[in-house]
Order: sequence, then structure tokens, then C-alpha cells
Amino acid sequence: MADDFDMEIPAEEAEEMDLDLEDDAESDPSLKVGEEKEIGKSGLKKKLVKEGEKWDTPENGDEVEVHYTGTLLDGTKFDSSRDRGTPFKFTLGQGQVIKGWDVGIKTMKKGENAVFTIPPELAYGETGSPPTIPPNATLQFDVELLSWRSVKDICGDGGLFKKIIAEGEKWEKPKDLDEVYVKYEVRLEDGTVVGRCDGAEFTVKEGHFCPALAKAVKTMKRGEKVLLTVKPQYGFGETGRPASDGHHAAVPPNATLQIDLELVSWKTVVEVTDDKKAIKKILKEGEGYEHPNEGAVVKLKLIGKLQDGTVFLKKGHGEDEEPFEFKTDEEQVIEGLEKGVMGMKKGEVALITISPEYAFGSSESKQELAVIPSDSTVCYEVELVSFVKEKESWDMNTQEKIEAAGKKKEEGNTLFKAGKYARASKRYERGVKFIEYDSSFDEEDKKKAKALKIACNLNNAACKLKLKDYKEAAKLSTKVLEMDGSNVKAMYRRAHAYMETADLDLAELDIKKALEIDPDNKEVKIEYKKLKEKVKEYNKKDAKFYSNMLAKMLEPHKESRKDAQAMSIDAKA
Repeated sequence: MADDFDMEIPAEEAEEMDLDLEDDAESDPSLKVGEEKEIGKSGLKKKLVKEGEKWDTPENGDEVEVHYTGTLLDGTKFDSSRDRGTPFKFTLGQGQVIKGWDVGIKTMKKGENAVFTIPPELAYGETGSPPTIPPNATLQFDVELLSWRSVKDICGDGGLFKKIIAEGEKWEKPKDLDEVYVKYEVRLEDGTVVGRCDGAEFTVKEGHFCPALAKAVKTMKRGEKVLLTVKPQYGFGETGRPASDGHHAAVPPNATLQIDLELVSWKTVVEVTDDKKAIKKILKEGEGYEHPNEGAVVKLKLIGKLQDGTVFLKKGHGEDEEPFEFKTDEEQVIEGLEKGVMGMKKGEVALITISPEYAFGSSESKQELAVIPSDSTVCYEVELVSFVKEKESWDMNTQEKIEAAGKKKEEGNTLFKAGKYARASKRYERGVKFIEYDSSFDEEDKKKAKALKIACNLNNAACKLKLKDYKEAAKLSTKVLEMDGSNVKAMYRRAHAYMETADLDLAELDIKKALEIDPDNKEVKIEYKKLKEKVKEYNKKDAKFYSNMLAKMLEPHKESRKDAQAMSIDAKA
């Protein structure tokens, strides 16, 4: 559901609803299997299919895990976690799902299975959720409550309990890399204060004071205040902690702690690259949801520093100085900076820390204000002033799509000739995307689009061969052959890919067919010769392997014969 379907009602519709939801939330109808009852006074109905375990039910704030199937009243299925084979998880009562779910699932026990009939007022209202759910639709959900974890027991082992004193804002919570700013007071069970701080900043992953703080803040929202009950395993364990500089009392061994904790704020830290060698810390949130795309023109305020604080670049900060401008995906700036900026929103201010692999590498680099030594990690303080995205295909007419695809093909060709195969591959992929859906094109434009798709996929296959991504090269060649079954280049490139993945029989089929179509093709003939040599090589290896295997199998028989001969000689003696 999280991936495929938006269960949340638009905010304006929720505000317009005049519903007795508090009464609904407290309803706990006692049902027998097969019975159906209304929950509250808003038209929500529940039919029990299977009874659950024990007596307790989840509360607002609990993280629940369910399987579900959603249908219209005529039986049309529009979504199912069971079909995907993955349970759906969400936090109850936080508006992450439609109101009918938030109200209904609070009445369920663990293991219970029920069918909820949800009126439009508690589902998607007058607007529906096109194209699958029509306006004013009553929905049915077959829901099984698999489990839930109360946020009161943070670690699920009884070692750390949380009681919310004041609710936080929005729904976001800090992650491991984020830098949080907290206030706290720590007491023993008898009220003795053993720790207090009116403002501490730390990285969640690294922790602070005792393990409980890092674990707790990951469950908290901005501005949330909680009371933590901390058992020794999340406090100071069997050893305790001595008094610190006379400011705080000692923590005895095996002490249970009470901690008043407030999550004041945090700075989001994200991994710009998968290998964590470029990291972005958000100092100020940006506007909206859009980010620069490939080919976007961005304008920045920029300060570049070495780790010792030496400033080597400063752009866009003077009174009359224009912002620094560059175009993404054109290698106009270092890779780490470009990747970081492409994840920013307008108005966002961030600190991007970049390892040498995504910065200036092993070479010394002379910049505007200082020289960057080899193998330097660099930091950029960046403000994304504005950006203009490259036009997307859905904003183009047919002619523009064809022209854009042709342009990307030519850009890809230039990059390929320069040996920049990864970047060329991206250009070809983007070219295909512009003309991927051509059902609305007229016949002439469909022919142009087909020729471009063939060229881009074929050239991309060549890129993948250079990058040694043989499976993708074969896949792209196959796409070409689906459009043009007699394309010799596609057969040749797919045969090449098959040879590298040791699919020699498939390679031979492609080469023979290519030679049937073009008997004088030199490249194909050379490839055929290579294939024959490879087959001989594999045959020799196979022969040697089976010979060794047979020798090992016969070894015991040889030993038996020797023993038999020895016994025969002894007998004669």
C-alpha cells in the first residue's frame, strides 16, 4: 500500500468532515464470527471473519502490521498486500492511512481478521482516487492484524519505555546519520538528579550520555517531550557511572533511570552516494518537493572549504555578485557537488562533505582562493537559490519529444566517442524515455520514434559492452530485435554479450543468423572466429575436468587391484 496506493485523505477534505470520530475511536463492538456491526456513528461497519488473541488492541501511536485486500462494492479489487506478499506497516492514528482504517483497526486484536465497509466520508470522499477508486465510493477492506508494537516499549524487550508528555510536530523522525538537538534531565528512582543538559547536539548513530537517548530520539517527532523509564541495559549497566566533576551524582550499578527528554530539532543528514563518500547535512529546509533533474540549470550561493577551514572558493555572496550557475549532468562541477545539489530543494541550505573519489581525486587542484592538495576531502556550504528543470516528456508535444530524443542520441554519440560510456548510456536511456509511449503519435512520427528507439538502444548496448554490463547489453539488443528482427548489429552485440556470460549456444544462434542476413560482414565473421576458439577452449576444460573426475572415481578400484595382486603373490610364497 505504501508503494502502490495513497491511503491518506487530502487535508482539505479531512477538515470539511463533521464526524464523531472520538466516539468511533472508543467503540469496541463485541462481535461473534460472521456478525457485522457499525462502529460509532459515521457509517463504518465491521464484520468479524476470525477472532483474535487475548484482549488488548492497538492505540494511537502504535506501529501496526497488517495484510489487506481492498475492493469496491461490486467486488473489483484495487489493491492487495497479500498479492505482493509483503505486509503493510504504518503508525496508527497519525493520518498515514484513511480515517476508516485509523478508526477500525483500533478495535482489532492480534491475529484478528475482519472486513471493514468504509463510507466515502472516511475514505477518499468526493474526489475518489483516480483511476482506481471513483468519487463517493464505499470501500471494503479484508484486513488481518498480524502484530503491533507499542511505541511505549521502544526496544520490544521491556528495557526502555516511553511515555509521551507533549506531542511533537508533523510525522518525520530522526535517522541514524541525523544530528539532533535535545534537552534532558536524568534521575534515579529516588529522584536524585544524575544528569541534566539544556542543549546537547549529537549524531544519532554515535549516541550521547547513555544508549537510551539515541534509541528514544529515533521514535520522536520535532518538539516532542517524553518520559523515559530506562532499565540498566540501556543506561549504565552493571558498572554504573561515577560522579562527574561534582556536577552530577553517581549512577549506582544496575540502576533504573527516569529521563525527561525533549527533541528540540535536528539537522537531516543524507547519503549522497551509495558508498557514503559524499554526505549532505541540511542546515535549512527548502521549499516544496521538486529537485533539479538531469539537464537542469541551477543557481547557487557557494563556499568551498578544506577540512582545516581553508576557503578555496566563494561564489554568489557579494552584494552585487550573481549566483554561481551550472548545468547538471555536464561535468561542469565535481561529481559529489552535482549529486548533492540534485537532491536539494529551492531555498535549501546544506553542507556537503565530499571524499576525494567524488571531489578532486589524487591530483592537486588550483582553485580561485587556494590550492586543494591531492586526496583532499572537501566541504561545500550550498544554498540552492533557484533552478530550471529540463523539460520533461509529459510537458512536450509529439514534435518536441522526437526532437528531444534525437538531441539526447547525438549527445550520447559525442560522449561515446570521448570514451565517457556511463554518461553516454544515461543520455541514450533518457532519449528513449522521451518517446517510450507513442500510441498517440501519427504513423509518420511513429516511424521516426521507432528509428530513434532502435538507435538509442543499440548504442546503449555498445556502452554496456564497454562497461562490462553484459546482461544489460543483451537485454537492450533484444529490445532492438523485437522492433527490427533482422538488425545485424543487434545480433552481433547480443552475441558478444552472450559470449562473455558463457551462453555460447545462444551466441552461435545470433552469429549464424547475422551471417545469413549479411554473409560478408567482417565484424560478425571475426566474432564467429572468436566464438569457435572459445568453444574449443571450453571443450578442452570440460574434457580435462571429466578426465580428472573419472580418474578420481577409478582410484579406489586401482587400489583394490594392487591389494589383490599382493595377496596373490603372498599366497604363492
